Amino acid sequence: MGQLHFRYAAMNSGKSTMVLQYRHTYAACGRNGLLMTRLDRAGEGIVSSRIGISADAIEFGATTDLAQIALTHPGTPVDHLIVDEAQFLSAAQVDQLAGLADDHDIDVFTFGLLSDFRGEQFPGSSRLVVLADVVEALQVYPMCWCGQQARMNARVSGGVMVRDGDTVLVGNTDSDAATRYVVLCRRHHRAGLPYAPAPEITLAA
Repeated sequence: MGQLHFRYAAMNSGKSTMVLQYRHTYAACGRNGLLMTRLDRAGEGIVSSRIGISADAIEFGATTDLAQIALTHPGTPVDHLIVDEAQFLSAAQVDQLAGLADDHDIDVFTFGLLSDFRGEQFPGSSRLVVLADVVEALQVYPMCWCGQQARMNARVSGGVMVRDGDTVLVGNTDSDAATRYVVLCRRHHRAGLPYAPAPEITLAA
């Protein structure tokens, strides 16, 4: 019987690297799977890791029928799916993935963010938490600027952390990006402090 897996973490935790490792490992075992993603920062139809590795993938959209793609893919029947950026799945698409596991014995491995820049769950992630057979937090935690484990994603524009705007806005973690994302601990996400405060300068009397 197939299973639906969801593994999540904040940005900079190595999710896409693990996605690519899964792809390599399952292919090396002779299994036939599909790699899927949406809105990777490197462009359409690619899964990229910040450590410099990447692979071609099937780009899905907001209304793509993932079950149809898996079941009608030409050649050897698909026995597993690996989905990166799973936070961008719709609730209906998560239901499709659950159907592939239950009705067609296809293993589905999804990887993504649990929450957005506001600290609210993405609809796809929320549905995965409910339906997945396995829900796990990745054990590689990025660090907040204060040195604590970072579990929150923050959007920064013009050097200021913002809490309003579109849920889906592709950005990067590059320091020179107009809109960028940083990872923070809960305390500094709540406080709206995306960077360490500048040290105070005391002038000699």
